[in-house]
Amino acid sequence: MLISLKINLGSIVALTLTACLLAPAAYADLNANVEQCDGCHGVAGVSTESDVPTIAGISAFVLEEYMFQYADNARSCRESKFRFGDTSLPATDMCIVAAGLSEDEITEVAGYYAAKDFVAAAQPFDAALAAEGAKIHKRDCEKCHTDGGSYADDDAGRLAGQWSPYLEEAFADYASGARPIMEEKMQQKIELLDAKSITALINYYASLR
Repeated sequence: MLISLKINLGSIVALTLTACLLAPAAYADLNANVEQCDGCHGVAGVSTESDVPTIAGISAFVLEEYMFQYADNARSCRESKFRFGDTSLPATDMCIVAAGLSEDEITEVAGYYAAKDFVAAAQPFDAALAAEGAKIHKRDCEKCHTDGGSYADDDAGRLAGQWSPYLEEAFADYASGARPIMEEKMQQKIELLDAKSITALINYYASLR
């Protein structure tokens, strides 16, 4: 019995030491991956570039889905230069970045940014168009994107306060089929939106702080 107890205690100590040794390596990997993401998306995922979305405060589920789609080349991937950190690094795109991460790393990165606070972009908007966009959102979008598209727990993309040029690009991608739409109802709503309605919606989202 005494021998068995010593063996068990030895195993526990060994496992504990292994976990302690692995933990710093895991943190190092996460820090390196975050540094890479921050290079385009801004410090802690808050973008200061109008063509790059803020990813801080978006649900982990949504971020994971986006990353897995990029890894599978299921979403359009536009080349981007690094805006922060080591800007001498060669330009890259999300498909390359996502494909270079394991599933566990994607989950870790998504969880990291989901825990950060979203910061709305300070940008101009047309008040009249924003008022029209509010009506369209309430009619067509609020059911899934509640609180003007600001509620992360909806597990839907962040709309309120997101950069307008990025949203313009996103709407164009949805319309062209360059982005997959998981819900048939959303596909139908996108198809019913004309250019004027989309412009109004984007101005509405830009007005939300």
